[in-house]
Amino acid sequence: MRMLVYSHDAYGLGNIRRMLAICEHLLQEIPGISILLLSGSPMVQGFRLPKGLDYIKLPCLNRGSTGEVAVKYLGIGLEETVRLRSQLILSAAINFQPDLFLVDKKPYGVKNELADTIHYFRRQLPQTKLVLLLRDILDSPQVTVADWTKNGYYAAIEKFYHQVLIVGTPEVFHTVQEYEFSPNIARKSHYCGYIGRKSGLKSPENIRNELQVSPGERLILVTPGGGEDGYELVDTYLGAIKLLAEANSYKSLIIYGPEMPQTQKQLIMQVAENNPQVQVREFTDDLMSYIQAADAIVSMAGYNTVCEIVSANKPAVIIPRSHPSKEQLIRAQRMAKLGLFPAINPGELSPEALKFALVNQLPISKFKLSMNGLDNVKKYLYQMLTRTNYQCLFNYEENHVLLPIP
Repeated sequence: MRMLVYSHDAYGLGNIRRMLAICEHLLQEIPGISILLLSGSPMVQGFRLPKGLDYIKLPCLNRGSTGEVAVKYLGIGLEETVRLRSQLILSAAINFQPDLFLVDKKPYGVKNELADTIHYFRRQLPQTKLVLLLRDILDSPQVTVADWTKNGYYAAIEKFYHQVLIVGTPEVFHTVQEYEFSPNIARKSHYCGYIGRKSGLKSPENIRNELQVSPGERLILVTPGGGEDGYELVDTYLGAIKLLAEANSYKSLIIYGPEMPQTQKQLIMQVAENNPQVQVREFTDDLMSYIQAADAIVSMAGYNTVCEIVSANKPAVIIPRSHPSKEQLIRAQRMAKLGLFPAINPGELSPEALKFALVNQLPISKFKLSMNGLDNVKKYLYQMLTRTNYQCLFNYEENHVLLPIP
């Protein structure tokens, strides 16, 4: 069995981390599967890859703080770069001949770069199943519905996709209702729950020894994800710990992220050099080990980090980003209402507000969030890979879909 996976990597590390977690789980659970990953992430080579998984590195694109897609590294135009990516993707599909194509987030990919590949499957490899994977929240309903309508995403799902897998739960965000899925799309959509994370590679004791955290000290982990827009969170945290009456009883580990601008990295490292209670790292592919070792976490509201915090059952203070997408803000607000963690609105973030949250007892929520996402994604994909009783009930040109034979 062969699976082609497209990871939407135009900002940060969230998408590639989520797709790699899914790929690793599938390789552990489905004998004989071979996975080829397509990614533009500049950090894909920094992750451990299990046997059975390989990747094709696409030229990097970057969404940036404005939300506009741009070329990240190559000194060529956006149109030319997208055309190059599109041709690489199509070539991979033609030569790999996958049984299933798993697409992350956008039905046509960034700047419609998947269109040629999707039409190739339709014309030349109709037995290939197409599955769209959506995280719980993309953006505000108003923005997402307008964007999907403008770009023809609803029609693409109706016409080409066999299933939509949502790694979230309607208790937090009812994706189907909020984004106004049609009855046909709703029927092929499945809530899988959030992607729970396994224990890290190192024990909490080993991590605390590595960081020289004494028994009487509290370890606070600060993580702004990829770090491209994370400096304000880190800087505010460094201001907050100055206000702590017993600052020496706190040890801080700041993993600021590989995407943080170099000048901002240097400012953080200068502070750490002058404060023995603060340690900094750029990146780890084993964040779960550090989350499990920490007494509390300060982070943004990215999907993966939130899932890791909940999996580890750790207290946290969440400060979501609010632009260019409202995704994190909505997630933080909805989960805070469920009591999963306190969230500070980015417009109200200050050293004083963060210090107050840290010194007060951070509750661990009693709300049980469904964290079976990996198993449920595997279940639906395995069914698609092993079922051959799909027939075309209608003509593709009439925007109809493939349905399973009862």
